[in-house]
Amino acid sequence: MSSTATIDTSLVPEKTVVNAKGDGPALDVSNAASRVFLLTLDITNIIEQESLDVSIYGSADGAAWVAKPVIAFPQKFYRGQHPLLLDLSGSREVKFIRAHWEVNRWGRGTETPMFEFHLTIKEVPPDILKEATAEAKALA
Repeated sequence: MSSTATIDTSLVPEKTVVNAKGDGPALDVSNAASRVFLLTLDITNIIEQESLDVSIYGSADGAAWVAKPVIAFPQKFYRGQHPLLLDLSGSREVKFIRAHWEVNRWGRGTETPMFEFHLTIKEVPPDILKEATAEAKALA
């Protein structure tokens, strides 16, 4: 067992309500053993006729962020849980990540979008990755 703690936290806290684009806080992932993470976007409240775009940006120092996201969820319109695997094993320069979101609203009623959501990140342990890789090779 590794002496480093695995990452299991929120990139966007529970019950976060947004009505405009924004960014979550930076998270240091430099000590992650596997550099592979399970992201779970959980949309808990919405209004009709709106969309949410959530992406993850990387940084070497937590201050200057890359121009393009390292990964993005497909555009969302409904409540629900949406998992996504983030593999940073080929991106050693990425030491920090943060969530970025954009919201859009159309149709009748208020023009202001409203989403309540949260985003969690959980490191996939190296032994699970090794096992899954071996299983995938056996099935190929």
